[in-house]
Amino acid sequence: MTLHVRRAGALDAAGMAEILNEIIAIGGTTAITEPVTVSDLTEWMRGDPRSIWHVAEDDDGTILGFQWVDPHPKLGEKVAQIATFAKVGRTGLGVGSALFRATATACRAAGYAWINAEIRADNASGLTYYQSRGFEDYGRIEDYRMGNGQRVDKVLKRYDL
Repeated sequence: MTLHVRRAGALDAAGMAEILNEIIAIGGTTAITEPVTVSDLTEWMRGDPRSIWHVAEDDDGTILGFQWVDPHPKLGEKVAQIATFAKVGRTGLGVGSALFRATATACRAAGYAWINAEIRADNASGLTYYQSRGFEDYGRIEDYRMGNGQRVDKVLKRYDL
């Protein structure tokens, strides 16, 4: 299988929503707790002109994962906040690696200085993914209240561009 990574557009929102909603339904890895709609994703994509969205797809055009960054709301315009999602059952195929190569390149071109990742402390696969990309721990958010009321700790990681 060949992976193709490209900038995401509004027509990709249905495939991305399907991936994200399956992850949300399983639970335990994302701080997003309510299902998302195609409209939600297209609105998020248009939310900030400095946001960067990529999808990874197979030869048939099936979306296998997606990743986005946008300016961190508290750390400033030079810091990108990242989110990464891979299709359930299709991890370990290089999807995350391919997405991050494209995202890091685009972030440099957009003038970001570093990328911030906030990973649930109980998300072992997420912690491993960002660590393997070269992200380094720099802090922790304790007792973070998610949208459904659940409380989790978050590990803060950064990747200097």
